[in-house]
Amino acid sequence: MINKIAFLFFTALILQSCSSVKEYEKEKINDPDMKLSARTAERYETSFQVYREAAAGANGGKSGGGCGCN
Repeated sequence: MINKIAFLFFTALILQSCSSVKEYEKEKINDPDMKLSARTAERYETSFQVYREAAAGANGGKSGGGCGCN
């Protein structure tokens, strides 16, 4: 019985989150910053951090000392 009540409760929560987007609300979706491929600043900062701090981690960048002698 409790499982049925919990299932109905979570189903009601999920169904409340479904809504349609009006045309005037879609203006920010088309911004270049909202595109997944527009991460040039992030890539630049990661590249800069790798060379300056030798913090390559798991991103496949070059590793070396903080002096820039890679």
